[in-house]
Amino acid sequence: MRGSHRKTGYMGKIMVVDLSNGTIETETIPHTVYESFLSGMGLAAHVLYHRIPEGVDPLGPDNMLGFVSGLLTGTGSLFTGRWMIASKSPLTGTWGEANCGGNFSPAIKRCGVDGIFFKGTSPKPVYLYVDDNRAELRDATLIWGKDTVETEEYFIEKHFLNEDGFIRSDSSLQDNSLNEKELKKYRRKKVAVACIGPSGEKLSLISGVSTDKGRMAARSGLGAVMGSKRLKAVVLSGTRRIHPHNREEIKRLSRICNRWVQFQPPLMPGFLTAPVGALMRLMPWVMTQDGLLYKIFLRKWGTVSMNQISVEMGDSPIKNWKGTSSDWGFFKSLSSNPDTFTEKETQKYHCYSCPLGCGGICKTTGKYQKTHKPEYETVLSLGGFVMNKDMDIIFQLNEMLNRAGMDTISAGHVVAFAMECYENGLITKEDTDGVPLKWGEPDAITWLIEKMISREGIGDILADGVKRASMHIGEKSTTFAAHAGGQELAMHDGRNDPGYALHYSVEAAPGRHTYGSGIYYEMYQLWKRVKGIPKIAPFYSKKSKYVPDKKHARIGKANSEFMNIMNGSGVCMFGGFMGANRIRIFDWLNAATGWNHTPEKYMEIGSQIQTLKQAFNIKQGVEPSTLALKERVIGHPPQEKGANKGRSVPLETMMEDYWELYGWDKKTGKPSPEQIEAVSRI
Repeated sequence: MRGSHRKTGYMGKIMVVDLSNGTIETETIPHTVYESFLSGMGLAAHVLYHRIPEGVDPLGPDNMLGFVSGLLTGTGSLFTGRWMIASKSPLTGTWGEANCGGNFSPAIKRCGVDGIFFKGTSPKPVYLYVDDNRAELRDATLIWGKDTVETEEYFIEKHFLNEDGFIRSDSSLQDNSLNEKELKKYRRKKVAVACIGPSGEKLSLISGVSTDKGRMAARSGLGAVMGSKRLKAVVLSGTRRIHPHNREEIKRLSRICNRWVQFQPPLMPGFLTAPVGALMRLMPWVMTQDGLLYKIFLRKWGTVSMNQISVEMGDSPIKNWKGTSSDWGFFKSLSSNPDTFTEKETQKYHCYSCPLGCGGICKTTGKYQKTHKPEYETVLSLGGFVMNKDMDIIFQLNEMLNRAGMDTISAGHVVAFAMECYENGLITKEDTDGVPLKWGEPDAITWLIEKMISREGIGDILADGVKRASMHIGEKSTTFAAHAGGQELAMHDGRNDPGYALHYSVEAAPGRHTYGSGIYYEMYQLWKRVKGIPKIAPFYSKKSKYVPDKKHARIGKANSEFMNIMNGSGVCMFGGFMGANRIRIFDWLNAATGWNHTPEKYMEIGSQIQTLKQAFNIKQGVEPSTLALKERVIGHPPQEKGANKGRSVPLETMMEDYWELYGWDKKTGKPSPEQIEAVSRI
């Protein structure tokens, strides 16, 4: 499992595991593939497009599941610790992907490969173990049924590691195949675990994959794919070196980037974030956002810094997309003041190669004594979206869902959907064992999520997301089921920033908020590095956001391409927000690979990845136009009060303009046969 013989930053190989017959092979990937699609999600798109058959059952043996690292991971660049998982999504039937931080990304490459791909179905529960000397499937029957934290702790103990991830010096190895020299090397290395919990085992279509005891690659239902293959975990413990072309240049660029990260002036107290959001709501114009400001917020509070700002300015949907901040009284209820979260923080932590450190471990009361600090998405999906103001319950539910391996965004949507169905008589007390599903009731929210995790009673219907639940309950419930192609939406409202609505609808993995929005483009400041794309004025009218034109289409296209570059490189979006002049992704890539590409060339690579993922959907029989958002979430009819009063998104025209820029059919979103041939023959 040796890496590439050239110093390129990537390893040049993948591992393919056939769970049906237990075979494991390592394959060399041509350099032309990396030059065309980078690594990470681009590599995954290349492999899965060619190897997943047409019309495959996402939960069947012919579907494949790939764990991939980024091209820049391990090269000395910053913010490059993201790992990704990809497959055909059982939730949407489309290209499926999820993205996560922590420490799993470098572990993939330290095993000598850029990705690990699984096919087939194991006859019994197994896990994959890989180190420098072996790659083998091992029995996981004893651990099947355990939650994600228990599972990771089990493998830490099984592989003789202490709580910090290092082998205990007093351990006696049961595996006598290691000599003293190998044992010394073994004690220096860490183990990384990615696993599913009970939700993935029970094939919940809103389940994800966990690492670092609660960091989740949560979206697209890929935990169910892992569960269908009876793959409990991937356990990695390699020590291979990663060799970039010019490590000194990478370090120089990283030092420049780190100076911007360390810039941290004093910041206002948390209770003032609500008035800031209210002011942004009341202003008739928009001040273009510099991502350096958001970096300052992230470093102080993490993503919860945006809780109250987003609600007040209209970015965060309330009460299943039908409410507003005035319905919830969020301005007066300071339970989500970001200071109240950091007050519970016992330690901050950084993902691999991240100098920012927005994560944290919090001490809580109740069944679970500690949990990862809930992210913005979790706080709002289990808060304002279901009208819950009890912060302590959010901490408990965050840990409960992380341990189950269930997506908190989707879980919040399902709860809100069920409550609105109950409110309208479509779900009754007979369905809920007498529990009234009333808005904002912590006991009802907790009960419902417990039922979803265990797939008992009504929870069995709800555990596969709002689209399938709506199909079961009946046509009258469809208005209450907010999704794009089956994927529940994030806590960012396209009625406030139409860019979110566009990307929810046009991306190959629908319903994802990370691919683009107007504010993302402002923070990326790509026009400072990439020729021929729109420059944003320092101030502009709010009304101009709702005018569909070629400029907004070019912004959407640039967002998609740049995110493909970041996902191909393993770069964290929060690092990207600092701006293209501060986080030098294009220059890092050249220094890592020895290429001499311009930023425009890399954007072309991002475009190729986008086309290949869209081609995947076409191959699987997906009609891209059917993935568009439905009426309520785009303001048809518009809200009558609140921050988004009177606003609607001209989504159909925006989608057509976006697809036309790619040269795809503007009505259907399908690339031409020639375009598909061009990206698939590489």
